[in-house]
Amino acid sequence: MNVQQLEDRDLILQYLDGNDKAFEVLLTRHKQKIYTSIYLFVKDHELADDIFQDVFIKIIDTLRKGKYNHEGKFLQWALRISYNMCVDHFRRSKRRSKVSASETFDIFDVLESPDENMEDAMIKSQAYGKIKALVDQLPPEQKEVVILRHYADMSFKEIAALTSVSINTALGRMRYALINMRKLIGDKEVVFQ
Repeated sequence: MNVQQLEDRDLILQYLDGNDKAFEVLLTRHKQKIYTSIYLFVKDHELADDIFQDVFIKIIDTLRKGKYNHEGKFLQWALRISYNMCVDHFRRSKRRSKVSASETFDIFDVLESPDENMEDAMIKSQAYGKIKALVDQLPPEQKEVVILRHYADMSFKEIAALTSVSINTALGRMRYALINMRKLIGDKEVVFQ
């Protein structure tokens, strides 16, 4: 079987058996989402590069020490590590992290979509732009939950653990984010095609 077709768990096992190519495939498969999640928190490419490297050093260390638990998904585990490292960075620098897209980065640029015609692409682009603008207007805690839930595909239990709040608080933040986005849509009479 081609290494590219292996599941994450099998890639990890092959890496632990000495197949460095397996880890390269694992890294290539997930690097965009992990890097993007880091950048969303720190909003600085150089700092994101540094934290990204630290995340993979920690991942390699954990794998080699046999401390990785195969029950969870690799990507979600890696995202937890990256989130914790971002939080540690902000604690050290005594700044609070805020999740937001910037003018140079758009979360929707990294979403994959099947082939589509030009009209569909334009409609999707306009809709993404409108959604991005709505998410940008949310309070930081609500924006954070929306991004972690819909971009990082994390469960509310995982979001609660990552952000050190209760599941009910995470759910409440999502609920208020959706209410606020609906209000913004109504106020601005935003139309989605």
